[in-house]
Amino acid sequence: MGLQAGIVGLPNVGKSTLFNALTAAGAEAANYPFCTIEPNIGMLTVPDSRLAEINTLMPTEKLLPAMVEVVDIAGLVRGASKGEGLGNQFLGHIRTVDAVLHVVRCFEDSDIAHVEQSIDPMRDIEIITLELIFADMASAEKRANKYGKLAKGGDKEAALHAKVAEQLLELFNAGLPALAGKWTDDERVALKEAQMITSKPVLYVCNVDEKSLLTGNAMVDTVKARATSENAEVVVICAKVESEIAELDPADRAGFLADLGLAEPGLATLARGTYHLLGLQTYFTAGPKEIRAWTIPIGSKAPQAAGVIHTDFEKGFIKAEVYSIPDLKALKTEAALKAAGKLRIEGKEYVVQDGDIMHFRFNV
Repeated sequence: MGLQAGIVGLPNVGKSTLFNALTAAGAEAANYPFCTIEPNIGMLTVPDSRLAEINTLMPTEKLLPAMVEVVDIAGLVRGASKGEGLGNQFLGHIRTVDAVLHVVRCFEDSDIAHVEQSIDPMRDIEIITLELIFADMASAEKRANKYGKLAKGGDKEAALHAKVAEQLLELFNAGLPALAGKWTDDERVALKEAQMITSKPVLYVCNVDEKSLLTGNAMVDTVKARATSENAEVVVICAKVESEIAELDPADRAGFLADLGLAEPGLATLARGTYHLLGLQTYFTAGPKEIRAWTIPIGSKAPQAAGVIHTDFEKGFIKAEVYSIPDLKALKTEAALKAAGKLRIEGKEYVVQDGDIMHFRFNV
């Protein structure tokens, strides 16, 4: 399942530093705008201790955690939607992502320039939000014109697209994102096809200095208040600290985190926050070759879960063998699970639960 999250924010808020840490991809980071020209793409691991729990009872050759693809684009500035700072080119890179990670600078540092000459998270958020709205508005105007003409010929599908485009323009003219609209199921399908950036769920990433990492600060509080009003979510990290953690040998990380008073890297929280933002959960497959975490939307039924492994699994789905990690820990082996009746056979209507271990039967 190809899940993508796009990182946005003003220049010099710590986007590329964060990207370096979470993907170890080596995206260039520098103290001047437009350092990032082409989008950087990397994979964010979603930490899950259950992989190791399964592995203690089922030896395997490798563990494969769930992943989210992260796209980092250049910092946006005022006028980006009209091409300022090559903005149009950059905005095009995130139209297809599933969620937006909006990095907000919540720290003071006279050595790191701010494109607006002062630190103000609310102003910064508003600049980015409006630029995304303006970019979506231009796209919606084109769709309204295109599908409005087709709808006059009696094309019902075109009429739906035209209606959605007009509703989008009403929202945008009111300064609201597409996410603020009240959409029917059919309209949501049309909205997804329209690839509006502001229709994506948003996770605000407050980049703070080290001293604010545990307690936050007044700037973080203002971002949290805004997020609450938007039904959005917030994660607090220190990109500088995360980059330092990423450079350490794994054996040294626990001590470094302990010195900071942290139980885990902030990136683990960010990964899980992104997962939660997208309404995702995990099931596992386990065998001697690999134990693997698979990503599915919450509420998925067994055939859809099988389909993320291969479309043939969904098309030819017959049954699924299912058991839980607590039962595996209690009974130790699959043979014991079967003997105790804890390995269930589920059909097409089974709603997969987070943490299920599954094996699928299917016809080719």
